[in-house]
Amino acid sequence: MIDRLAMIQRRLVPAVLTAAGVSLLAAGILAFTGPAAAMAPSPSPTAVASAGPTPSAIPSQSSTSPGPSDGSSSEPSASPRRVATRVVVPALRIDLPVIAQPGGAGAFPACNVAMYLAQLHQPGEAGATYLYAHARVGMFLPILQASWVNNGKAMLGMIVQVYTSDDQLFLYEIVTVRRHVTTLDTAFAETAETLWLQTSEGPVGTNEKTQLIAQPLSSGPADHADAHPTPRPVACS
Repeated sequence: MIDRLAMIQRRLVPAVLTAAGVSLLAAGILAFTGPAAAMAPSPSPTAVASAGPTPSAIPSQSSTSPGPSDGSSSEPSASPRRVATRVVVPALRIDLPVIAQPGGAGAFPACNVAMYLAQLHQPGEAGATYLYAHARVGMFLPILQASWVNNGKAMLGMIVQVYTSDDQLFLYEIVTVRRHVTTLDTAFAETAETLWLQTSEGPVGTNEKTQLIAQPLSSGPADHADAHPTPRPVACS
């Protein structure tokens, strides 16, 4: 497994590094901090991080219950099940613990962690695994910044590693970059195993999101310590 990961990263990462419905309601799961003018040319990470708290949007049918716009439900599989515990995008220098949304779907997302959308799926299950984090330094800011350059084309082919609670490592390859997204219908309708990463595109009241969609490559055992980083979520300010 480790040899295959190294081979994939040697093949894809250097090439990458050379290149520079369901309404999203204001307040809730996908509330992120970002620059005051997210569509402007990419500022420095420090400038983005100092923009202050800018709550954005939530992927839900209401402020507390995400679901597809046709009213059908997307229930998690029988419990207990594996859940994502860590997400790594080596080419973007992203490495975050993954946790459930603290305080539930209506709460403001925590900082210093990524979160999974519990109403969708987990690695290895048929359907979309949906992970999201703030567009801040040390979180998913590199995704937002990369999306500003040629619509994020440089991220295509990047490898994403997702560790799970049962000490497994799942490898995915980014195949699609979607910008200015205002619906989760496609994610809720997905029936094949896919990984979705999301971050915001702007300040308070900005509904548009950036999504990365990745296809599974392989999975295998992971070291327990690697799969269980200590999450230190903090309230964003």
